[in-house]
Formats: sequence, structure tokens, C-alpha cells
Amino acid sequence: MERTRSGGARVDNRRILVVEDSQEDAEAIERALTRTHPEITLEFTDRGEGVAERLAAADELPGMILLDLNMPGPSGHAVLRAIRARSELADVTVVVFTSSTAPAEVDACYTAGADSYIYKPVNFALFRTVLKGAVDYWQTSKDPQD
Repeated sequence: MERTRSGGARVDNRRILVVEDSQEDAEAIERALTRTHPEITLEFTDRGEGVAERLAAADELPGMILLDLNMPGPSGHAVLRAIRARSELADVTVVVFTSSTAPAEVDACYTAGADSYIYKPVNFALFRTVLKGAVDYWQTSKDPQD
């Protein structure tokens, strides 16, 4: 499930970077995805500061970023814009995973380059189902055999 970008860095669809400041939400994401996708490696950061720069300098990129919007320091919107401003990160899927259902937030994220916008359900079973669906969809759509 690895592919090489035109810039040379490998994109590994088995890796997901979770940018989430809530420890409770990060733990729920980990519990959900380790049950549905045990082959995935999850990496966590609780701040958006420097995410785009660290990714741009990496030899291997995660296939997906799960990005919260409301964080201390740079907002998820700012992180999304920084990621999309770098052509070397164009192959990384960015899924906004947030508690905001405001239509203006959704529109702003898609305008800034989000691949998906997903509302965080409160119910854990639904939370797990939603995450599983998002990961399955983006892994299938980025499969190098397609």
C-alpha cells in the first residue's frame, strides 16, 4: 500500500496521522481504528504547529491525516491551508474529523482542500462505524492497483 510521489517521498496508506488535542477523542480514535483496522499505524499529535513542515521534510508520508478543527495554537483550518499550500503533500488525504456541524465550517474546509468532512458522533459504535467507512473509502480510492 505504499506509493511514491513525484517528489520522492513514499506515501504509506497504512499510516494515519491524527491531529487531535482532546485526549479523550484521541483515545476513542485509537480504540475504534485498532479494532477495525489492526494493520494501520496511528501517529498522534495534539497540536497543529509545524505539522505541514514536518510532513514536507519526511521521507515517508502518512496516507491520511485525521484533522480536528478546534485546537490550541493554529486551528485545524490553518493546518489544512498549510498542508494544501505545499505541493509535495498533495497526495496525502486530509479528513476533517470534528464536532462542528456548521455549514460555513464544512464549506470553508472543502474550499481549503479537505478531502472529506466528518462529524464526530457521540455514540462510540457510530463513531467506530464512521471512522471505518472513511478509512476504507480512502484506502480503496488511493490503492495503487486502481
